[in-house]
Parts: sequence; structure tokens; C-alpha cells
Amino acid sequence: MAVDGTQRPGTGRPGWPATELGARTVSGIVLGLLVLGATLNGGWIFAVVWLLAGLAVVGEWLAITRTAPHRPLLALAGLVLLGVVAGARLAAPIPWLVAAVIVGLAALAVLARPASGRIWAPASLACALVVALVPVLLRDDPRIGLAGPLWLFGVVWTTDIAAYFTGRALGGPKLWPAVSPKKTWSGFCGGLIGATIVGGAVASGARHLGATEALSLPLACALSALASVLSQGGDLAESALKRAYGAKDSGRLIPGHGGVMDRLDGFFAVALLAGLLLVGLTLAGHP
Repeated sequence: MAVDGTQRPGTGRPGWPATELGARTVSGIVLGLLVLGATLNGGWIFAVVWLLAGLAVVGEWLAITRTAPHRPLLALAGLVLLGVVAGARLAAPIPWLVAAVIVGLAALAVLARPASGRIWAPASLACALVVALVPVLLRDDPRIGLAGPLWLFGVVWTTDIAAYFTGRALGGPKLWPAVSPKKTWSGFCGGLIGATIVGGAVASGARHLGATEALSLPLACALSALASVLSQGGDLAESALKRAYGAKDSGRLIPGHGGVMDRLDGFFAVALLAGLLLVGLTLAGHP
């Protein structure tokens, strides 16, 4: 292998780091370490990471769907995201936060062009709000703490990794070839099994991570299995959106992975589930 790892001399073939799997692995490890470091730190650093992720989601979504005017819409969405995330961390009144979201969604719908953009622009902000808010709310909640984001990451990352390698190793019937030709039922099952195990393991150690509202192991495994299905469904939904607009990837920011949306499509679906569970926990009156 050459020193730069891009080609084996005399073979004309790329070395491992230059392959798609190599780039995917290296960038995945780097991103994972950065996210885990921010998660352990918590606070505003963690909030800023997810705020930027949400903003990237809006930008890529607008680009894929060819919604204009791009910069004004992105700036408006960024202001809403910043206001809501900061307001949530500073314990602003919930009605104010809800009002800010409603006004932001309405403004995007009014400004967006063409007609389809009046749906896609607000949808991009709604998705970004879930991505930017839920991990932060889980991390800041004293009943859940560090265990919440770690469960999210564990389930989503394990689903993705286990599905990828199981599908490559076993092959077999395609999951939904019209939308995502490479995904297989074997990969789907591998991701489901892996995520269920990892989600249950996080739940088992939840109290050691500071969670006072730790789930029982059977319930945690059931929720982890559901989350894995939702994660893979979110991946397929984004694939369908890209196929409808003729896009291969949502962007080029992450080597081997594509854009931020390509990494957070499944995460969005699982974060939405976690957000609903958090709302249910609060409404149930748990202190």
C-alpha cells in the first residue's frame, strides 16, 4: 500500500482507506468520537453540536428539493432553531417556544418557492427541530441524563452497522429495491437484532449513568426493536425523497457517507420516538 493509503503500487487498485468502506469507517469513527465527547460534556457544547446538525439538515433538505430562496430560508430556519434550542435550555415558557415554532413554520411556507417548497421548507424545519432538540432535552433531563442520548446513539448506530455488514455477508432478497436497491431483508434483521441487544444493554446500565427513570429490560428491548424498525424506515424514507429528486446523496460533507441527512435519517425517526416518550413521561407526572 502506498504511504497515503490510496493505491497499491503496481496493482492499480485503491488501498483500503480510499475505498468507500474505508472512508465510511474512518469518518464514522471520527464523528462518533466527537459526538460522544460532546455528549459526555453535555451543556451548551452538546446543544451547539445538535443545533449545527439541525441547520445542516435544513440546508440539505432545501437543496435536494430545489426549494428557494435558499439562503433566506436557511437563515430564517436557523434563527428559529437557535431561539428554540436556547429557549429550551434556559427554561423559557413552553407557550413561547410553541409560538416561535408555529410562526417559523408559517413564515417558511409563505416565503418558499415553488409551490412544493411550501411543504418541504416547513417539513425541513420540523425535522431539524426534532434532531436539534430531543438529544439536548434528554441529556438535560435529570430523570434520564446521559442514558438517553447513549440509547439513541446505540440503537441507531448499531442498526446501521449491523444491517450493513449482515446484508453484505448474507445477501438475499431485497428489502425495497424500488427505493433502495442495496438493502436486504437479512440486513434489516441483523440491524434489528443488534439494536435490540445494545438498547437493552444501555437500559441495564441506565441507573449507573444517572437515569432515575430507567426502563425494565423487557420494555427497553421492545422499544429498542421498535426504534430499529423506525430507524430503517427513516433511512428508506430519505432514499425515496432523494430518488424522487434524482439525488444520490444529500450532500458531500461526510466522506463515505454523503451528507448530514444521510447520517441522521434514521436518527430523526428514533429521536421522534424518544421525544414522544419524554412528553408522555412528563404528562404522566413523573417528578
